[in-house]
Order: sequence, then C-alpha cells, then structure tokens
Amino acid sequence: MLQSDRMTSSTPPAPPRPAGSGARVLPTLLLSILLTACGLARPPAAVDMPAPARWNAPPATPESAAPAPVAAAGVPAADLPHGGSTAALADWWRQFDDPLLGLLIDAAQAASPNVASAAARIAEARTARTQAGAALLPTLDGTLSAQRSNSPFATGVAAGGDGASLPGLTTLQAAAQSRWELDLFGGLRAGRDAADARLRGVDARWHDARVAVAAETANLYFAERACRRQLAVAGDDTRSRGETARLTDLSARAGFTAPASAALARASAADASARLTQQRVQCALLRKGLAALTAIDGVALDARLDAAPADRGAPPVTAIASVPARVLAQRPDVYAAEQAVAAASADVGVAEARRYPGLALQGSIAALQLRSGGVHQSLQTWTIGPVAISLPIFDGGIRAANARGARARYEEAVALYRAGVRQAVREVEEALVNLEGTGARAGDADTAVRNYQVSFDATQARYDSGLATLFELEDARRTLFATQTARVALQRERAEAWVALYRATGGGWTRPDTGTATAPSLPPLPTSAPTSATPP
Repeated sequence: MLQSDRMTSSTPPAPPRPAGSGARVLPTLLLSILLTACGLARPPAAVDMPAPARWNAPPATPESAAPAPVAAAGVPAADLPHGGSTAALADWWRQFDDPLLGLLIDAAQAASPNVASAAARIAEARTARTQAGAALLPTLDGTLSAQRSNSPFATGVAAGGDGASLPGLTTLQAAAQSRWELDLFGGLRAGRDAADARLRGVDARWHDARVAVAAETANLYFAERACRRQLAVAGDDTRSRGETARLTDLSARAGFTAPASAALARASAADASARLTQQRVQCALLRKGLAALTAIDGVALDARLDAAPADRGAPPVTAIASVPARVLAQRPDVYAAEQAVAAASADVGVAEARRYPGLALQGSIAALQLRSGGVHQSLQTWTIGPVAISLPIFDGGIRAANARGARARYEEAVALYRAGVRQAVREVEEALVNLEGTGARAGDADTAVRNYQVSFDATQARYDSGLATLFELEDARRTLFATQTARVALQRERAEAWVALYRATGGGWTRPDTGTATAPSLPPLPTSAPTSATPP
C-alpha cells in the first residue's frame, strides 16, 4: 500500500543522493549471486560399470570370444535376455513346456507382499516427484470472504435509544496471493532430479521383486518335481526290496536259505520303506510351501500337481554364448543402484545450494466491496513484493556439515553400485558354470543309470537262479539306487541353474532408456497378470 504524508521541519535539507545509485545496488547483488551459482557443481551422476568385456565362464565358443556389437541404444536386442523384450518373459518360461509353472508364477506374483510393497513405494516416489517439481513453480492461493453486520457509523438514532435498528453492512472480499522462490543455485532442480532418480529406482525394484518371486516359485516347483521323481525311484526300490524279502523268507522257511540272509532281506526292505515314507513327507512339505507362496488352495494345488507330469527337463543350453557382459545393465537391481548414485549426486547439489542466499518474490491482489443502506463502495488493491533475500550468516556449521554428509552418502552409493555389479558378474558366471557342468554330466549320469540297471537285472536273474548271493544283489541294488538318486539331483540342479541365469540376467526387464520399455503407469495390482506385465 502506498501512503504519502506532508511534513514541515526547520532542519536544513540533506544533500541529494546521486540519481540511480540505489537502483544499481539490487542488480549488482543479483549479478554477483548468479555468478556464484555458476560455480556450483555436483559429483558425477553416472559412474563406470566395472563389468568385464566378456564372460570368464564356459562355454568358450568362438561366438562368445568375440565382443558383441553394441547398438546406439547400448546393447543389441538379440543379445539381451528374451530378445530385449519384456513380453518375451513368458516365452522364456514356456521353454520348459510346463503350463503349470507359468500359472504358479502368476499366482505367486499376485499374492506376494514384496511386490505389493514395491508398488506402494512407486506411488510414494511419484508423490515425492510431484512435490519436488512443484517447488520450481510459483504458488497461487486465493481467499473469498463475506460478512454481514450492523454498522455503528450509520446515520439516525443510535441503537438502544428508541428501539430503532441500525442499517446492515455487507462486506465482500476476494484476494489472491502468489509466491515464487527463484532457483538461483539449482537446489530445487537438484531436488527434482533426485526425486526422478528415486522414482526410476523404485520402479526397477518393483521389477526386481517380481523377478525374485518368479525365481523363488520356479525353484520351489522344480524341487517338488524332483521330489516326485525321487519318490518314484524310492517306490521302485522299496517294491523290489520287499519282493526280495518275501522270496527270501519263503526260501528260508523251506530250509534252502540261511536265516541270516532272510533277516538281511527283511532289514533291507524295512530300510527302503522308511526312506519312502521320508520322501513322501518331503514332497508334502514342498507342496505346502507352494500353496503358501501362491495362495492357491491346497486341495486344488495337489490336484494340479498330480495331473502334471514330473519328468519334464530343463531346455537345452543354446544361447548362453551370445549373452554379453553389458547385459548386466538390464538387471533391475543394478539399474536401481545406478539410480541411487544419481539421486545421491543430486542430494549433494541440494545440500550445497542451501549454503548460499535465496531469493523469493511475493505479490497479491485484492478486491473489497462494502454495501450499506443502498450505498456501494468498491476498492481494489495490489502489491508486488517484498523481494526477499535470505542470507545464511551463521549456523554453527550445520549447512557445511550437511553438504559433507551428502558427499559421504554419494561415495557410499558409488561403492554399493560397483559392488552390486561385481556380484551380478559373479552370479551370471556361476550360473553359466553350473549350466555347463550339469550339461556335461547329464550324458554320463544317463549312461551310468542305464548300465547299472543292466547290471542289477543280470544280478537279479543270477540270484533267482541261485548263482548269486543276497549280498551281491543288495550291493547291485544299492549302487543302482544311488545312481538314480544322483541323476534326479542333477536334473534339479540343472533346472535351478537355468533359474539362476534367468534372474542373473534381469528376468526379461528392459531399461527405460533403451527405447523398448513401456512408460510406467500405476494400475491396481494384477491378480493373475503375466510375468511380463508393465510396472505399476
């Protein structure tokens, strides 16, 4: 509001100030602040990935020895897991030719509290991103008010003198206030960048949660399938030992076999029966775990598992040699750690900017109308200012300490990122080694089972004809059982190595900056969504 008062004084007037001297003070101050702002810098938001040029793991084929060509987007789509397409994730599971596996993974992801928590963190990060972006814009608030009362200044007889009432006074008012904090040193922009990075990071964590649930479900499912195969092996062994015990007991009663041999046969049959019971318990426990993980009714799950064949093996290893080391960038957990580095870098910018002056502009407009006794009076006002500059003079070192703490957190984020990359390299190479090893052992295991079965059949025939002792038969049976058990364990190990490679190479997730991923949205959590669904 402007106001002018006329005053008189006998004091001689002060000498006039040079014209424009006060007007040059504020621009000079602002220019010095802007020049200082140009000197603020953040640490690097992106650091080098300590990944090898190629895998130090088999199979060492000529194709894997040559570096893969890198496209402009980073990695050729053909070299990425599942062709670089998130929609191909379900196709990866279909390589096992087991529809039940895909159904269980979908159910587990829909019921997983970890996936739900990750989705909630995405919503929270979006809220923080909106708040950080809004801090760069002016704020505008409006008020409306109306009031009706008696006027003590109305003409006529005063109230209470002869009972006459005063004329009413109506007051109507509307106002708008605005405030804008100028981002001189980039602190607000840094806050927005940090919120952006954290949003991208939690989005990747959502994908990582889905990948982890899928891998956990697959491992538990393959364990149950292996348990069923081992249950079949134990059942055959128990029936064989039981039949041998029955025949040996008949022979001992007839006096053709020593009682000690009959006792040995009965002990062998009882031992096999105990192993079969133990195997049934293990399979039941694995099914209970699947029911809890997928939230499927136990009876319905048992029916589905009983109807599905248990002898499906892992798909052949055909494309492992074409997986380059740079595919680590497609891992959601590595990408989330990368975004944590970017967010920590922006936090350094926020902390540094708070050590310098701030500038804020304010303004308001208002309209007032008075109505009383048929008389209307309107008044409009506006204000520009004040232009407020906040100067940090003394805070006991708080702002400087906050800046040092932000830089320390940045160094920690860089160290965690590099450690995560090294761990990712280890996981991929271990999966490759396990796949190569299980593939090389599979042929030998099949050969061993086949030949030990021939040897056992021959020993059984010799025993039935009285040419072999019970000890020879039991030794052949024990060797065959151990070999069959080892083959079942090898099949399970190979399936788990496939799952480990799936998880180690990102589980079909695609970086947002490769141009193949869809923009994140936030629909409700899916109840039976495919594994390749868009993040919430």
